[in-house]
Amino acid sequence: MPEILHRPIGVIRSPYTDRANMPIQPCGARDTAGRVFLDEPLAPGLKDLEGFSHIYLLYHFHMSQGFDLTVVPFMEPVERGLFATRAPRRPNQIGLSVVRLQKIEGHVLHILGVDVLDNTPLLDIKPYFRSFDSFPEAVSGWAESHQERAAEVRSDARFVDPRG
Repeated sequence: MPEILHRPIGVIRSPYTDRANMPIQPCGARDTAGRVFLDEPLAPGLKDLEGFSHIYLLYHFHMSQGFDLTVVPFMEPVERGLFATRAPRRPNQIGLSVVRLQKIEGHVLHILGVDVLDNTPLLDIKPYFRSFDSFPEAVSGWAESHQERAAEVRSDARFVDPRG
Protein backbone atom coordinates (compact mmCIF):
# COMPACT_ATOMS: atom_id res chain seq x y z
CA MET A 1 0.00 0.00 0.00
CA PRO A 2 1.40 3.46 -0.79
CA GLU A 3 2.44 5.75 2.04
CA ILE A 4 -0.11 8.34 3.11
CA LEU A 5 1.11 11.75 4.17
CA HIS A 6 -0.81 14.21 6.32
CA ARG A 7 0.08 17.82 6.92
CA PRO A 8 -0.93 19.60 10.11
CA ILE A 9 -3.64 22.20 9.65
CA GLY A 10 -2.89 23.95 12.92
CA VAL A 11 -1.74 23.40 16.46
CA ILE A 12 -3.46 22.58 19.76
CA ARG A 13 -2.33 24.60 22.76
CA SER A 14 -2.82 23.26 26.27
CA PRO A 15 -1.37 23.71 29.75
CA TYR A 16 0.28 20.26 29.53
CA THR A 17 3.98 20.58 28.70
CA ASP A 18 5.07 17.17 30.01
CA ARG A 19 3.61 13.72 29.30
CA ALA A 20 3.77 12.78 32.98
CA ASN A 21 0.66 13.26 35.10
CA MET A 22 -1.61 14.28 32.21
CA PRO A 23 -5.26 13.26 32.00
CA ILE A 24 -5.65 10.14 29.88
CA GLN A 25 -9.03 11.14 28.40
CA PRO A 26 -11.00 14.40 27.95
CA CYS A 27 -13.23 13.42 30.91
CA GLY A 28 -10.16 13.86 33.13
CA ALA A 29 -9.63 17.37 31.76
CA ARG A 30 -13.27 18.43 31.76
CA ASP A 31 -12.57 22.06 32.76
CA THR A 32 -9.09 22.37 31.25
CA ALA A 33 -9.07 25.23 28.77
CA GLY A 34 -7.11 25.11 25.56
CA ARG A 35 -7.00 26.76 22.19
CA VAL A 36 -6.76 25.48 18.67
CA PHE A 37 -4.88 27.69 16.25
CA LEU A 38 -6.05 26.73 12.78
CA ASP A 39 -3.83 27.87 9.91
CA GLU A 40 -5.28 31.25 8.96
CA PRO A 41 -5.96 30.44 5.29
CA LEU A 42 -8.26 27.62 6.50
CA ALA A 43 -10.37 29.89 8.75
CA PRO A 44 -13.27 30.12 6.23
CA GLY A 45 -13.74 26.37 6.83
CA LEU A 46 -14.89 27.18 10.37
CA LYS A 47 -18.11 28.74 9.04
CA ASP A 48 -21.13 27.31 10.90
CA LEU A 49 -19.02 25.34 13.40
CA GLU A 50 -19.85 27.72 16.26
CA GLY A 51 -23.34 26.21 16.53
CA PHE A 52 -21.85 22.92 17.76
CA SER A 53 -21.22 22.35 21.47
CA HIS A 54 -18.60 19.64 20.92
CA ILE A 55 -16.05 18.84 18.24
CA TYR A 56 -13.63 16.04 17.43
CA LEU A 57 -9.98 16.93 17.22
CA LEU A 58 -7.80 14.52 15.26
CA TYR A 59 -4.14 15.07 15.93
CA HIS A 60 -0.65 13.67 15.65
CA PHE A 61 0.98 12.18 18.77
CA HIS A 62 4.14 14.14 17.96
CA MET A 63 6.07 12.93 21.01
CA SER A 64 5.33 9.24 20.47
CA GLN A 65 7.64 6.92 18.60
CA GLY A 66 7.40 3.23 17.94
CA PHE A 67 4.70 0.91 19.21
CA ASP A 68 4.08 -2.45 20.81
CA LEU A 69 1.19 -4.69 19.79
CA THR A 70 0.38 -5.46 23.42
CA VAL A 71 0.39 -2.82 26.15
CA VAL A 72 -0.56 -2.37 29.78
CA PRO A 73 -3.15 0.43 29.66
CA PHE A 74 -3.33 3.20 32.23
CA MET A 75 -6.60 1.97 33.77
CA GLU A 76 -5.52 -1.54 34.79
CA PRO A 77 -2.39 -3.67 35.20
CA VAL A 78 -3.35 -6.28 32.59
CA GLU A 79 -1.71 -6.55 29.17
CA ARG A 80 -4.12 -5.81 26.31
CA GLY A 81 -3.92 -5.70 22.53
CA LEU A 82 -2.90 -2.26 21.30
CA PHE A 83 -6.05 -1.79 19.23
CA ALA A 84 -8.23 -2.51 22.29
CA THR A 85 -6.67 0.53 24.01
CA ARG A 86 -6.15 4.22 23.40
CA ALA A 87 -2.41 4.05 24.01
CA PRO A 88 -0.54 6.91 22.28
CA ARG A 89 2.27 4.77 20.84
CA ARG A 90 0.62 3.42 17.68
CA PRO A 91 1.61 2.42 14.12
CA ASN A 92 0.16 5.75 12.97
CA GLN A 93 0.39 8.26 15.81
CA ILE A 94 -3.17 9.54 15.37
CA GLY A 95 -5.07 10.77 18.40
CA LEU A 96 -8.73 11.65 18.83
CA SER A 97 -10.46 13.78 21.46
CA VAL A 98 -13.96 15.13 21.84
CA VAL A 99 -13.80 18.62 23.36
CA ARG A 100 -16.31 21.35 24.17
CA LEU A 101 -16.25 24.30 21.82
CA GLN A 102 -16.62 27.57 23.75
CA LYS A 103 -16.17 30.11 20.98
CA ILE A 104 -14.36 30.89 17.77
CA GLU A 105 -12.36 34.06 17.24
CA GLY A 106 -11.07 34.27 13.69
CA HIS A 107 -8.86 31.21 13.25
CA VAL A 108 -8.70 30.43 17.01
CA LEU A 109 -11.04 27.93 18.68
CA HIS A 110 -11.42 28.18 22.45
CA ILE A 111 -12.08 24.73 23.90
CA LEU A 112 -12.62 22.93 27.20
CA GLY A 113 -11.65 19.36 28.00
CA VAL A 114 -8.29 19.42 26.26
CA ASP A 115 -6.21 16.34 27.16
CA VAL A 116 -3.24 16.69 24.79
CA LEU A 117 0.30 18.00 25.05
CA ASP A 118 0.93 21.64 24.30
CA ASN A 119 1.81 22.32 20.65
CA THR A 120 0.22 19.10 19.37
CA PRO A 121 -0.12 19.17 15.57
CA LEU A 122 -3.77 19.27 14.48
CA LEU A 123 -4.79 17.03 11.56
CA ASP A 124 -8.54 17.70 11.34
CA ILE A 125 -11.63 19.06 13.07
CA LYS A 126 -15.02 17.40 12.80
CA PRO A 127 -18.33 18.33 14.42
CA TYR A 128 -19.82 16.02 17.04
CA PHE A 129 -23.39 15.06 16.14
CA ARG A 130 -25.46 13.91 19.11
CA SER A 131 -27.74 11.80 16.90
CA PHE A 132 -24.89 10.21 14.89
CA ASP A 133 -22.11 9.81 17.44
CA SER A 134 -23.85 8.71 20.62
CA PHE A 135 -24.61 5.05 21.19
CA PRO A 136 -26.12 4.56 24.67
CA GLU A 137 -26.18 0.77 24.16
CA ALA A 138 -22.43 0.63 23.44
CA VAL A 139 -20.29 -1.77 25.46
CA SER A 140 -16.67 -0.92 26.33
CA GLY A 141 -15.13 -4.39 26.51
CA TRP A 142 -12.44 -4.86 29.17
CA ALA A 143 -12.77 -1.18 30.21
CA GLU A 144 -16.45 -1.48 31.12
CA SER A 145 -15.71 -1.85 34.83
CA HIS A 146 -12.97 0.82 34.78
CA GLN A 147 -14.71 3.71 33.02
CA GLU A 148 -15.63 5.56 36.19
CA ARG A 149 -11.88 5.89 36.98
CA ALA A 150 -10.90 7.42 33.62
CA ALA A 151 -11.40 10.98 34.91
CA GLU A 152 -9.02 10.36 37.83
CA VAL A 153 -6.23 8.35 36.19
CA ARG A 154 -3.15 10.28 35.08
CA SER A 155 -0.43 9.32 32.64
CA ASP A 156 2.97 8.01 33.56
CA ALA A 157 6.05 7.01 31.57
CA ARG A 158 4.76 3.66 30.29
CA PHE A 159 4.21 4.91 26.72
CA VAL A 160 7.45 6.83 26.38
CA ASP A 161 9.64 4.94 23.91
CA PRO A 162 12.58 3.50 25.88
CA ARG A 163 14.74 3.73 22.75
CA GLY A 164 14.65 7.51 22.87
